[in-house]
Amino acid sequence: MSPDQHQQIPAKVLDDLCSRFIINIPAEQREDLVRVLFAVELAHWFFIDFYCEDYNDLHVCNIKEFAQQIFLHCPFLRDYVHNLDIILSRWRGYKLSVPTYGAVLLDPTYEHVLLVRGFYNRESWGFPKGKVQENESPLKCAIREVMEEVGFDMKDRAFDDQYLERDLNGQLIRLYIIKHVPLDTKFAAKTKNEIKVIYIFYGMQ
Repeated sequence: MSPDQHQQIPAKVLDDLCSRFIINIPAEQREDLVRVLFAVELAHWFFIDFYCEDYNDLHVCNIKEFAQQIFLHCPFLRDYVHNLDIILSRWRGYKLSVPTYGAVLLDPTYEHVLLVRGFYNRESWGFPKGKVQENESPLKCAIREVMEEVGFDMKDRAFDDQYLERDLNGQLIRLYIIKHVPLDTKFAAKTKNEIKVIYIFYGMQ
């Protein structure tokens, strides 16, 4: 697939993205292309959140189209572009094995629960959660993800031993139970283009 079949990201934009996220990857990590793909994913989010939103001539593209242009633009990745499908498949498989942590936010009556819906997933509701970062503890991951997705600081309400946990197709999902969240709390996502709707559902009992 040639990149000219899709949107061509300007060279100056690719330069900026590579300088922010790619070129500073340590030499010993550059051969681990799955690890490199996580940096490419960060660059992809930045491209969508800032460039696509601020410039009318730039449009959202999927991770494969974006990664192909990054690989062609970045000298140490160029030789691997023909294996991109395999690299992406391995990366996606690895992502599915990364533990996910978040929280169940309950009001004082335990009758209301907060759910979120993703920006690009219009059908599915879920709890605020996300993948753990390197060297990050489960609880700190949950605190960070809840803050990013709904703007709620739960660090003073969370306890290490109060959670629900499930293995879903090989991926660990843990949700900490956060009680007595006021119904008049103002929730708002802190990250762009990730959470589209935050809603308080009634009828837990």
